Amino acid sequence: MVIVVDAGQDGSRPRSHGSYFQVNALLASLLLGLALASRPGTWIHSGLRGVALPESASLGPEAAGFCAALKGLSQGQEKLCQLSHDHMPSVARGAKAGIHECQHQFRHRRWNCSTLDDETVFGPVLDVASRETAFVHAITAAGVVYSLGRACRDGQLSSCGCSRSGRPKDLNREWIWGGCGDNLEYGYKFAQSFVDVRERERSYKRRSREHGRSLMNLHNNEAGRRAIIKRSKVTCKCHGVSGSCSLITCWQQLASFREIGDYLLDKYDGATEVKVNRRGRLSIRDPRYSLPTANDLVYLDDSPNYCFANASLGSLGTRGRTCNRTSSGIDGCNLLCCGRGYNTQKSTLNERCDCKFHWCCHVQCSTCSKSVDVHTCK
Repeated sequence: MVIVVDAGQDGSRPRSHGSYFQVNALLASLLLGLALASRPGTWIHSGLRGVALPESASLGPEAAGFCAALKGLSQGQEKLCQLSHDHMPSVARGAKAGIHECQHQFRHRRWNCSTLDDETVFGPVLDVASRETAFVHAITAAGVVYSLGRACRDGQLSSCGCSRSGRPKDLNREWIWGGCGDNLEYGYKFAQSFVDVRERERSYKRRSREHGRSLMNLHNNEAGRRAIIKRSKVTCKCHGVSGSCSLITCWQQLASFREIGDYLLDKYDGATEVKVNRRGRLSIRDPRYSLPTANDLVYLDDSPNYCFANASLGSLGTRGRTCNRTSSGIDGCNLLCCGRGYNTQKSTLNERCDCKFHWCCHVQCSTCSKSVDVHTCK
């Protein structure tokens, strides 16, 4: 029997273990004194194609060529790849999880997180410092923490193992803190180094537009990482004859990534508009609203009009999108179609029916067809 206990996390940064994260110091020394030019694309591109390591477990001198071939990496990210090339498949899986979760959460919205098969992944839409961009930064950063934390637990990386997090203070004294938990601490720190270096290696004029955008990206990256910590749980398992629970062991465990996506979508809906103040920091644009915390999403620009196709903005428009005629929500034809109306056509839907269980052991079903109305935006 498995028991899930509320971990009581506040979303603060996890405690670091120095031996885990020597890579941070190595990366800093590599970047020190370098004038790094901006590169096109984004590291999220690895999530479109995935990353497969060569058969050799240790690339050695070949690491530079392997990392240079990965599209979308900044110079700092490429250096970090060379130091920890075995982490890159996990980074790619995290990016892929972030892309898929974005598409799930926005599937009924005017912008549905559509991707392009190029290094930008999302096209010009991420050039706008909107709340959609804020969500993408948060969910992909969260994906890297998630993927790495799980990879450590599963023994896929030589530089980390099971979680070293301390025993929760409110855990029952008779329960044993052990097992092999997801290593959120390592995932958090590596994701912080890898994702954030793209912003930190750039030098912008203080209080400039570019400086503000960089601060926004860093804030939302952090919010995504904290979402993983905040939604993590303590999971416990009973041991004993016939489930007698004579012994209970507990460990730290990731929430499902769907739960992370749901949590960050709530943050997206409540995102705070900010500006760069005289001190070169982000501050709320409207003083009537409360200050955002490190767990909240922030944005600089209003979202573009996603109702119509606009190549310069990366908007595909909503023409031809399927809508729900009876819904008054964001998936309803009125809102999704931006008041343009919708077309209705008949479609044949095939589905399984009349299923019967046959001993032993398979289920046999028939295929039934029915006619349904499909509504699409004009």
